[in-house]
Amino acid sequence: MSQPTTQTSALSVAHPHLPQTTEPRPSVQPLDLDWALDVAVNTSAVERRCATLPGRRSVKKDYQAAWLLKAITLIDLTTLAGDDTAGRVRRLCAKARQPVRPDLLDRLGMPGVTVGAVCVYHDMVETAVAALAGSGIPVAAVSTGFPAGLSPLDTRIEEIRRSVAAGAAEIDIVISRRHVLTGNWQALYDEMVAFREACGDAHVKAILATGELGTLRNVARASRICMLAGADFIKTSTGKEGVNATLPVSLTMIRAIRDYHARTGYRIGYKPAGGISKAKDALTYLALLREELGRRWLEPDLFRFGASSLLGDIERQLEHHVTGAYSAGFRHAMA
Repeated sequence: MSQPTTQTSALSVAHPHLPQTTEPRPSVQPLDLDWALDVAVNTSAVERRCATLPGRRSVKKDYQAAWLLKAITLIDLTTLAGDDTAGRVRRLCAKARQPVRPDLLDRLGMPGVTVGAVCVYHDMVETAVAALAGSGIPVAAVSTGFPAGLSPLDTRIEEIRRSVAAGAAEIDIVISRRHVLTGNWQALYDEMVAFREACGDAHVKAILATGELGTLRNVARASRICMLAGADFIKTSTGKEGVNATLPVSLTMIRAIRDYHARTGYRIGYKPAGGISKAKDALTYLALLREELGRRWLEPDLFRFGASSLLGDIERQLEHHVTGAYSAGFRHAMA
């Protein structure tokens, strides 16, 4: 991973939180199946590339602390449990405002760091919006029959509209995996276009549920279709599948984003979600993104981690950097 010359340059946090505020928003493009389906993925080559990444791209000491603080600004701090309560969401929002103990941030010279967004179910959107008022941190809502996406289409579209009306600035939708598995690309495109329209000014992240798509080629094709249909972000997983974010899936999706940028000029965001719980894993994902897409993608308008426990491990690593001692995990509770 390229090392910043100073901590401050690596930790530029004076950025807008809302996605795409410094980029033209991607518009819906005509469905070009010749381009969208003309993709091949060499699975063994992808796996070899990803297997070497953690060992080749390690950062230590001040550089590691700098990149971990950057990672915090890219987290969609998430709670999507069946036993979520208003109290839990308010506590999560308090953590989003102050993700690391103030004394540690002061020692690091980085006061004011916050996460990228808070992600909740629709019923908790109003609670989260109220708890984050004045912070500049947006609320993201999972929608469209999350996580299976098998509700009737009109119900899924109405769910989006209600979340936007409740104050959600970002909507994480789930695609119908059956359209990918049966090769019904027109249906996938039409569905995504309808979701984008229902979002209005809210930005839309398309969850592909890659663990259920069968092959990396299907992942690449679904990524291209969703980008053509107006997705602001493409996202790996709901976090509820048996297999969630992986480096091979991420490389496949990131290269789809690179191809789309070369074709249209639009920068599409990327969000790996599910299973990223360790600080060292976050560094590996940042290294992959930096190598494949460049420095511009290392900002919250173009990259997010879908995570909750990741923040606790990052805070623990930062405390070790400052004090030289590891603290117990329970000292860094999320909510």
